Amino acid sequence: MVEPELHLGPHVVVPDIAGWKRERLTPFPDTAYIETPPDWLCEVLSPSTNKLDRTDKLSIYAEFGVGHCWYVDPLARTLEVFALVGSKWQLAATFKDADPVAAPPFEVHTFPLDVLWAPDGAPEPLT
Repeated sequence: MVEPELHLGPHVVVPDIAGWKRERLTPFPDTAYIETPPDWLCEVLSPSTNKLDRTDKLSIYAEFGVGHCWYVDPLARTLEVFALVGSKWQLAATFKDADPVAAPPFEVHTFPLDVLWAPDGAPEPLT
């Protein structure tokens, strides 16, 4: 789900992308927000959000048991994959440029990382 509003205890956060195992989010909530922590989420880093995404939001995600967090940096053309181990985040994998990505929790699927980047010569998206 793209930019879901999450209400996790007293915190309201909006990751760029989030995903839940079907059995954890059935039925889908009738509200404009979701209170069930996602199983996986992805933050697209930008100069304006980098600090918040890597500190405050990451702590909240750990507190509420989000299993995996991906950081996509379109300027550096990197992907960092974190897994929650106990109550601490552990760097599980890193990828760059056009590396083939098979990363938790989607190890059975592989995609080239460069499908996320703007084509050469195309303007980078504003963030």
